Parts: sequence; structure tokens; C-alpha cells
Amino acid sequence: MKLKLFVSAFILAGFVGGLWAANDPVLMTVNNKKVTLSEFEYLYKKNLEQQVNKESLDEYVDRFIVYKLKVAEAERLGYDTLPRIKSELNGYKNDMLAPFLTDSELQERLVTEAYDRMKREVNISHLMLARGKQKEEDDLQIAKMDSIRNCILNGEDFNDLVMKYSIDRSKVNNRGEYGFIGSGMLPYAFEYACYNTPVGEISKPFSTDYGIHMVRVNSTRPSDGRVEAAHILLLFPRGANDSVKLVLKNRIDSIYNCIKAGESFEDLAKRFSNDRATAANGGKLRPFARSEMVVPFNDIAFALKNGEVSEPFETQFGYHIVKKYDHKPLPSFEEARPSIEQKIKSDERSVMPAKSRTEQVMKDLNYIHNPKLRDYLLKELEKHGGYDSTFVTDVVAKSNFTMFSFDKTHNIPLSAMTRTLNPKAKYANNEICASAIDGNVENIARYEIMKYYSDNLVDLNPEYRNLMNEYRDGTLLFEVMNNEVWKKAKSDDKVLQQLFDQNRSKYQWDAPHFKGIMVCAKTDSILNEVKASMRQLSSLPEDTITTNLNKKFGHNIKMVRVISKQGENEMVDHIAFGGKLVESSYKGYPVYDTLFGKIIKQPEELSDVKGAVSSDYQDLLEQQWVDSLRKKYKVEVNKKVLNQLKKQYK
Repeated sequence: MKLKLFVSAFILAGFVGGLWAANDPVLMTVNNKKVTLSEFEYLYKKNLEQQVNKESLDEYVDRFIVYKLKVAEAERLGYDTLPRIKSELNGYKNDMLAPFLTDSELQERLVTEAYDRMKREVNISHLMLARGKQKEEDDLQIAKMDSIRNCILNGEDFNDLVMKYSIDRSKVNNRGEYGFIGSGMLPYAFEYACYNTPVGEISKPFSTDYGIHMVRVNSTRPSDGRVEAAHILLLFPRGANDSVKLVLKNRIDSIYNCIKAGESFEDLAKRFSNDRATAANGGKLRPFARSEMVVPFNDIAFALKNGEVSEPFETQFGYHIVKKYDHKPLPSFEEARPSIEQKIKSDERSVMPAKSRTEQVMKDLNYIHNPKLRDYLLKELEKHGGYDSTFVTDVVAKSNFTMFSFDKTHNIPLSAMTRTLNPKAKYANNEICASAIDGNVENIARYEIMKYYSDNLVDLNPEYRNLMNEYRDGTLLFEVMNNEVWKKAKSDDKVLQQLFDQNRSKYQWDAPHFKGIMVCAKTDSILNEVKASMRQLSSLPEDTITTNLNKKFGHNIKMVRVISKQGENEMVDHIAFGGKLVESSYKGYPVYDTLFGKIIKQPEELSDVKGAVSSDYQDLLEQQWVDSLRKKYKVEVNKKVLNQLKKQYK
């Protein structure tokens, strides 16, 4: 495949942004096949980006015509119908589909947003209510939270209302004062509210999987990177009183004295720390931001110098001793990108680019939810006597009533929803049932419209169409060039010999070359044995010698036929031209020498310059072939469109 990409390099350079205008005139026809202006310009722009020596538009047009002539010949020969080619094209189609089903701009904004948030930490207070079991209950809880918010805005104390209403169990200790949070610590919806609410203000109610929330932003501070540290923890038992804590305090002080006396912090952590997740690793914690640890653990760890050990101190969990190893500043954007992208893939943001793209496609395809569907469902439910399994099979499954439409001519009937309905579902009344079914229409629409979009993307999206045409034509070009030019040039030894004999003066060297066979061996002793065997076989033809040596020594040696001038091969330079000794370039075969060979001033035979002769023969074959294609296939260029293009690219 690499060769294919090299051959068609002038048309392979990546995506272009935006969509072409609906008015896309035909620039040319090749063998009665239309080439639109957008397709040509798409490839021409790529060509301009790749050129070192700029060619004129006329020159490129001629080269483009030749390219299309070759593709036309490949189609005539049926390469586009070969199962192998069709399978490759289908695989590429699937690979290239994904970027067109997501909002890449939103994806990049999410990464940039996450990095910007890494630069600061936000101090918040938090109030949480329970979520309802159904949407209606959720709506009531959000309304309740909104009422609480209005009370705060009217002067009531946030912390008092936390104590009265919040279900967050930590309120007993902190009265809702959550402390500092950093990027990536909490669900995205929670983080979004914290980072997008101004200091001193209160967010609007928002939902996560854990509840209905509201936060007050108290302050912000710059992030000061991450610390690498270890700790020893003596954990407080549940309900520990002062006497229990005193015993633990004496024990942690004893451990600290051992550290001061020179004992290993890491060994003591393994022996005494109650944090079993880190004790086995000498107390080593994963790198952490200040906001990720409780007070005063975070402040003490960040204040230590690298290599310094803290005195024992108390947190809500127990007594700690901390050893600081390093303090890492905020990484650069490019350094942080991989971890940010991985984090995005694992939370609710992972679906946002696809959802955004789906919404845009639905808008572009003029999605319309039938506003009369709910009334129709309610009427049918009342006629049927309510919702049950037969309502699904006898009414929904047979209904042609339009649920929604898109792309002006596509009307999707209610029957398309049948497979998504639960025939055993229970509803309190017909109105709730009709609303629930009607509310599920958009989910069905997302699936149906994106399936339609994916199946018809070549027609709906010019960028994708141009990309697929590019790859398809490049694939066919490789196949036809390989069979019509390259294979013939390689295999026709008789013609190659004639070209060499008739043009010896053309294939002259500017410097002598070493010509011979180099042998690489696994050990010096093996190489010496090879040389001894060589002396015994010296009277035999060269090919016979190499065959016998391969048979005798097998994988213990590697023989390579070489022909190179000084400076082209360091190993040959050492053997033939007195260059310095270098390591063998063949892994596992460190010693090397020549079996036989000599330095020649000019090529002696075709094999000495076969690459150059084959290349010239390829050029000759290709030119003859192209001349025949120009006669075989009709080409018509729209001069008016071409002239307009020339004005654009003056």
C-alpha cells in the first residue's frame, strides 16, 4: 500500500474544511465520466501544498487528465469489480466514516476547555437534593431547588439551607463548604457549573447521576501543578476518642523519630502504614493536585522541599507523615493532551461530539417531529382501551401515521417504533402513555436519520465524496500501473538488456563501485569456517558456492549481494575502501566480511545498473501507454469553467 500512496502522492494530503457550494459545474469529462469543479479543486489545492517547484494550472490539468485516463482504463479492465479491491474500499469507507459522524470542532474545544480549567482551582459550597425515580419527579426536585435558590438570592443563608435540605452527608462536618476542586475531579456537569459560575454567585440547579445540585462559587486560585509524595498513615478507628488518638499520636511520633534517626521512610511505610493501597509501595501516592487532598495534607505536602519529610500531623482520617519527592508544574498543552483525551473518552463528554453532529445533521436534513402524533396516539389508546401488548402489535405495528419526516421526502411511520416499545410497560393513564411514546420519537429519529446519513454520505457530503473518490481512484491507479507498467518493466529482461547494450554511455558512474557478496555471521568462529569453506569451493561457480554455504551454515550466516560506491554503505566502505570499522547493520550478525568481490570503475553488465535501466524502461512503457489512452478515450474540458478557475488562482 505504501507504493500506491507514493504513486498517487499528488492527490493524497488530508482533509479540507467546509462543503462545496450547491452549484458545482462540470469541469471536464473523461470517457464520458464527469469530473466536477469541486473534485478537481479539492485535489488541486492538495497538490499546491505539496509542490516544491510550483507548476502552472495548465500543467496540472494535463497531469490530472492523464491520471483520469489511467483510472478509466482500470475501470475498463474491471479492477473496480475485483473482490479484493471492493473489500479494501469498503474497509476504507468504514474507517473514514467516523470523523464525519462527530463534531471535531467540539471535540477540540472540550480538550482546550479541560486544559484551561487545569490552570485554576475553584472553591465551592454545595447543596444536593435526591433525584426522582421518573422525569416528573425529577422536574419537581429541580423546581424545589430553584425555590431554595431564590431564598438564597433573597438573603437567606446558604449554609443554613444546606443543613435544612441537603442530602450530602458531609454537610454534618462542613455545612456545605466543599473546598477547592480541580479539573477532572467531578462529573462534567458538576465541573461545568463550578467553572462557569462567577465568584460570589450561585449556579442554577443542575443534574448528575448522583442527584440535583446547586453550588456557590466562593473563590478561585491558580493551580500550582502536582506533587509526587509518599505518606505513612495511622488510621483513626471509627468513633476514636481522645485516649485512642493519644496512643496513635505516640506511635506516629516514634515512627517519626526513627526517620530522623536515619531509618528508611519507605521501609517504615511498608511496616506500619494503615493505607494498604500505598504501603506495599513504600507509601508512594499517585501525583496529586492541591485540590485533590484534604486540609492540611495538601498544604503541608506542597510546602515541603523536595526530599523533605514532614512532622506528624492530623487530618480527619488519622495521623500522617509525608515525604515529598518532586513538584511538577502544569504540563504544556501537548504534554497534557493524551491524558485529557483519555479522560474525555471515559466520561459523559465522550458522547457530546457525536450528539452535536447528529443535531446538526437533523437540522440540515430538515427533521420535523409531527406535532399531531401525541393526539393521534391518545385517540388510538382510548379507542383500543389502553396500552398493552396488542396495542403494540395491532395498532403501532400497523400504523402508517407519520412520526417524523426529514429531507423533505422521507416520512417515517409510527410502525418504525414497534421494535423499541416494551409491550409489558405499565402507564398510569393514556395521557402519560401517549406523552411517553411521543417523547421517544426523537431517539428513533436520531437513529434513522444518522443511518440514512451514513448510507448516503457520498451524495450528501462533498468532502466525504471527494475523499472516497480520491482513495478509490488511487487504488485503481496502483493496480493498473502495476500490471501495465511496473511488472512488465521488471520482467522483460530481453528488452532491458537491449536498452543497456544500446545506451551504455548513459549508464556510467561518477565513481568506482564495489561489486560482490558480503557475508555476516553470528560469531567470529563461524565467519572463519565460512572463509575456510569458501577456499575449498573456490573453483565452483558463484551461485553454486552461495547455495552450498547457505545449506551448510543456515541461519548462522546472512549473505547479501552488494554493489555500492564509497559513502553509500559503511560496512562496504570498511571492507573495500579502507573506511573505519562499524557495527553490522544486521541484528544478530555482528561480524562481517566479503566472500568475493572487486572494485569496478564502470558497470560490467545489466545487473550492475538494473534499477536505473528498469526506471527508464518504465518511463518509456508509461509514455507509450498514455499515448494509446489519449487516442482511446475522449476528453472534453469546459473552457469557460477552466478560465474562471485560472482567474481564481492567478
